[in-house]
Amino acid sequence: MHVENREGDLFCILNISKMDQFIVSARKYRPSTFATVVGQEHITRTLKNAILTGQLPQAFLFCGPRGVGKTTCARILAKTINCEHRTPEGEACNQCENCRSFAEGGSMNIFELDAASNNSVDNMRELVKQVYIPPQTGRFKVYIIDEVHMLSAAAFNAFLKTLEEPPAYAKFILATTEKHKIIPTILSRCQVFDFRRIEGADIVAHLKYVAGQEQVHYEEGALEVIASKAEGGLRDALSIFDQLVNFTQGNLTYHGVLENLNVLDSDYYFRLIDHAHAANLSGALLLYQEVLAKGFGGQQFLTGLCEHMRNLMVSLDPQTLPLIDGGDALRQRYGQQAQQCGLGLLLRWLNVVSDFEYRFREANNKNLFVEVCLMKMATASMPES
Repeated sequence: MHVENREGDLFCILNISKMDQFIVSARKYRPSTFATVVGQEHITRTLKNAILTGQLPQAFLFCGPRGVGKTTCARILAKTINCEHRTPEGEACNQCENCRSFAEGGSMNIFELDAASNNSVDNMRELVKQVYIPPQTGRFKVYIIDEVHMLSAAAFNAFLKTLEEPPAYAKFILATTEKHKIIPTILSRCQVFDFRRIEGADIVAHLKYVAGQEQVHYEEGALEVIASKAEGGLRDALSIFDQLVNFTQGNLTYHGVLENLNVLDSDYYFRLIDHAHAANLSGALLLYQEVLAKGFGGQQFLTGLCEHMRNLMVSLDPQTLPLIDGGDALRQRYGQQAQQCGLGLLLRWLNVVSDFEYRFREANNKNLFVEVCLMKMATASMPES
């Protein structure tokens, strides 16, 4: 009995050790150079050129959606401008003392402040005092202020003069998801960089790399669903990826990902449009019942149908086909269905679906409301008598 307890204790210790060693993919595969930043080439190219020419502003403002690389680029920039042996391309060497201390989290020249929890005027006055102490090693002291829009009005005002005329060795990198909340006097003192949502193809490519490193088996369609669900945020995509790897035990299949994320397979919408195009009312209604049986609601169904109609409209012109998130096979399928239906019919369907989706909340009988929408779509395809 005593031995069994010891074995059980050992099992628990080993499990705890594994949990302690686990690092989420968003941190484990965080870019360490400008070249490895995903989907923000317009930003990284400008920053590298500024470093190479020595034309660094005193303050940067990084704006954009969450999880697209703002704080990551801020850290890379802070490390690179203090690097002792930068590469000819403007990248950090990752070997010098300053680079190593940054990687180990012990850099004395780089300070990060979360404005969401340090937003008072006293916090800002304390930061301003630190600014005027010269760096002990390296060329620059860099202050990264995340969620800067959360600073109070008094804190902004206490910061203004220092931001406008800082010591030559001080650089400020401000990051925000809500640029419109930054007061104009701050904006005018910063060089503004607008980060984009990351394209689905770039997210899928990065997920493939991570899956390869972690020896995760995947279907490409599964990664495309994850990228679509992340809506342009790489951090969100990696968080979803980690969750699904645990759920599927390292085997990411298309249908498994759809089930876990509660996403309706696009195949249902392709089939529905085929029924509507053939004026097959019974087929459309039966398909909707099939969707309900899988646990999806009318609102979710109509919202997905609106998106499908939008993709069909985009697919009519080959030049706008790349605007659809997904692989080449999916885009080709959209293009074929769009050509079969034609512009006139797609416009009539789009008007019907968007109107019903907008008025869905007012409906008393939700399922009947959706069925009437499908009836209108099917009858819109019937030849006029």
